[in-house]
Amino acid sequence: MAEEKKGFFKRLVSGLTKTRNNIVAGFDSIFSGYSSIDEDFYEELEEILIMGDIGINATTSILDKLKQQVEEKHIRDPKECKDLLIDSIREQMYVDQETQYEFENRKSVILVIGVNGVGKTTSVGKLAGLLKDQGKKVILAAADTFRAAAGEQLTEWANRAGVEIIGGQSGADPASVVYDAVAAAKARNADVLICDTAGRLHNKKNLMEELRKIYRILEREYPQAYLETLVVLDGTTGQNALVQARQFAEVANVNGIILTKLDGTAKGGIAVAIQSELDIPVKYIGVGEKIDDLQKFDADSFVNALFNREESPE
Repeated sequence: MAEEKKGFFKRLVSGLTKTRNNIVAGFDSIFSGYSSIDEDFYEELEEILIMGDIGINATTSILDKLKQQVEEKHIRDPKECKDLLIDSIREQMYVDQETQYEFENRKSVILVIGVNGVGKTTSVGKLAGLLKDQGKKVILAAADTFRAAAGEQLTEWANRAGVEIIGGQSGADPASVVYDAVAAAKARNADVLICDTAGRLHNKKNLMEELRKIYRILEREYPQAYLETLVVLDGTTGQNALVQARQFAEVANVNGIILTKLDGTAKGGIAVAIQSELDIPVKYIGVGEKIDDLQKFDADSFVNALFNREESPE
């Protein structure tokens, strides 16, 4: 397990290269370019954080904390601020790990929503693989019936992960697929049922109606199951991802975020913004195409990788 974690950390370090170049290079030039801590120094820091997609709320909190510590510790040299700044970023992302993965400990249904193109179906397949590796019996429901290729794509991932899949005809009612999948999950005593559902935000009314139907079926047919709703967001879209998360949170009871494609973006700071602005934890991050390239999000690992620091041994 430690080896696996180390391997993922290395991929995370390389995956965050563009973000690191975007944010950290700017920090370094400020910390070495200023001889004293003044308003200009803070303004430049603010600009780099915002340009790095860390978001206004998180940036304000990070800088307020930094200013407070600079004052309390009578710091004069900008170089001494660097570690404080890194710790402040880490703090913005802290989430209580114990309660965040409750669905792993109970019979559960995970609803996965997200707009087309964000890596939703791929994330469902990878999540199935992760849970199967924990020794869980997993069933997938191909309830994204509006996108013709979604069912085929998910079947391929189900085969890779070695889990069962319940599907419907293209264009079928997603709620009826979920109904069939619940019956299968109960009959086969599955630990986790993961439902890949459609997410068409341009028509929020339809999306709400569809999710309501699915929620009703789950409440009626599978009340004993713990319900987790995860939204998949594409890390390369930066602030747009934040907007999408906000919109989905309006129509569904979102428990967490899966943030994908962090390996291809300079906007990885969005992970900080999401947790700080929406108070919705990032639970999984993806840094590649392989089945094990989706892993639980860990704030320490993320910040260490962002600043290219060694992971402390467990």
